[in-house]
Order: sequence, then C-alpha cells, then structure tokens
Amino acid sequence: MPIENGIERALVVMAHPDDVDFGCAGTVALWTDAGVDVTYLLVTDGEAGGGNGAVPAGPELAEVRRTEQREAAAAVGVHDVRFLGRPDGRLAADMGLRRDIARVIRQVRPQRMLIPSPERDWTAIAASHPDHLATGEAAINAVYPDARNPYAHPELLAEEGLEPWTVREVWLTHGRFPDHYSDVTDVVDRKLTALAAHASQIGDVGELGAMVRGWLAANAEKGGLAQGRLAEVFQVVDTR
Repeated sequence: MPIENGIERALVVMAHPDDVDFGCAGTVALWTDAGVDVTYLLVTDGEAGGGNGAVPAGPELAEVRRTEQREAAAAVGVHDVRFLGRPDGRLAADMGLRRDIARVIRQVRPQRMLIPSPERDWTAIAASHPDHLATGEAAINAVYPDARNPYAHPELLAEEGLEPWTVREVWLTHGRFPDHYSDVTDVVDRKLTALAAHASQIGDVGELGAMVRGWLAANAEKGGLAQGRLAEVFQVVDTR
C-alpha cells in the first residue's frame, strides 16, 4: 500500500475525546487508507464534558469517553489510542505536559503531527476552548524544541532510553492562516460514524450530520474545490 507523501507515521494530539473527530477524522481516514500508521494522544478523558447528561460527570464519564474514542478511532483505521488523563477543563501548557507529549513523540517517531492551534480564533470561540489552546501550545513546544533536544527533559533519554526525534511538519486545526483543504468527500460517512460513537455527548446524530456536512461544504467552497465536495481545513507548518 502506498505511503501518503512519504509519511509513514502520524501523531494526532487533541485535548478531549471527540475533538479529533470533529476536526480531522476524515483526513485521518485518508491517511490510514494510504498506509500511514496514525496514533491518537488525548490529553484529557473529557470527564467534565457536558454531553447529553446520560452519564454524570466524573470517573464514570471518563471511562465511557475513553471507550467511545477507541470506537471512533477504529472507524477511521486508528488502533493506537493513548490518554494522558489530565484534568478536563484545567489544562495548562506547563513543562510537565510538554514532557509527556514529547515522550509520546519520541515513542511514536512521527513525521507529521496534527494539533489544535494555540492561537485564539475570535470568529469561532468554541474552537478556542482553553484546553484546546493549552494543548496546542504544549504540543508545538514539545515538537520544537523539546522532542528533538537531547538536553530537554533529560530523563526521557537517560532513564527511558527515548532518543530525540524531529517532527518535520505540523498541521493545525483552526490555524490563523489556513492553506490546506483536505477533500474528505469520499470518506465523510466514516467521519460521521466516528462522531456517532460519542453517544455520551451527541443527542441527535442526524441533525449533527447535516451540520457537519454544511461546515465541510463551506470549507470546500473557500478552498476552491468543485461544487458538491467536502473539505477539512488546516494550516500546515514546516517544523524541520
């Protein structure tokens, strides 16, 4: 099976279960179909998520949301799903979080990463949840300089034997300067299947599906794709 643009491994780092499915599950499906080995890293378990109220917030909801995320990941060909278990709603881009993301980068050794933008989007405030911003800030700092620097978090090398690794590109969701429109028309049903797996958070799946298709159609129009196409949008950053 061909490898997408020479990319063999990709790491997606997001704050909460379902963030990846709203933001990039269609693109992930394209990658896995092309033979890319994709790993998900969720910083929190989403235990403070509002959802539909069927499961109370706390440890029980955390376990439900982990299970849902694994099911959603499988729908788009991802079978390595990891969780850091940080507190939902209280993330900070501190050195501990940078170290924990850098650890996974050195373990997975991805050529490409996909993360939330660390910059607030004043046109779409929900996308700029504080946990998303903190995850994006910690993740880009884990890419540069931490994961590639043998002297950053020295215990990763000295105690865990994790050699430095340079990620060559990072894709941002909700970046200020979007420049890549990923045509997900042919895999949109798998994206919607992944979203439907988050039953604790989603009430009317049909209504959500119509909304998502509308968002993707608007993205495709902005990106100059043909009428009727659907797209996820990213800002691609060269981090070599």
